[in-house]
Amino acid sequence: MTPKTINADLSVSPQIEPGDIAQIKALGFKSIICNRPDGESPDQADFASIQAEADAAGLEFRFLPIISGQMQQANVSDFAQALEALPKPVFAYCRTGTRCATVWALSQAGSRPVDEILRSAAEAGYDLRPVFGIAG
Repeated sequence: MTPKTINADLSVSPQIEPGDIAQIKALGFKSIICNRPDGESPDQADFASIQAEADAAGLEFRFLPIISGQMQQANVSDFAQALEALPKPVFAYCRTGTRCATVWALSQAGSRPVDEILRSAAEAGYDLRPVFGIAG
């Protein structure tokens, strides 16, 4: 588990396990967002087992599942609201981290310049130019 920093308030990661919660807390995160639906892969830990560990560690937790390739405006709005409300920094995860980075980018559109959003994502290893209709 290696979080990728988007900005001071948010880092993203591929799938985590309940045993990763202690490390997430030790890294200074205050909240966790799960953007991966349960049952997407037979080898993934379900959100409830991760949430139980997060609760025990005193971390805030939100389950905001996004079906791969089917992101909706409601997902973007829910993520923006959670990011605003949760104690920071926030750790978000999904299968690869891409959904988390994408939903963050879309939640920031209109309030930050697109080039700033793309630069933050790129520095974390995510090329989100196609999300904004920009050829790579």
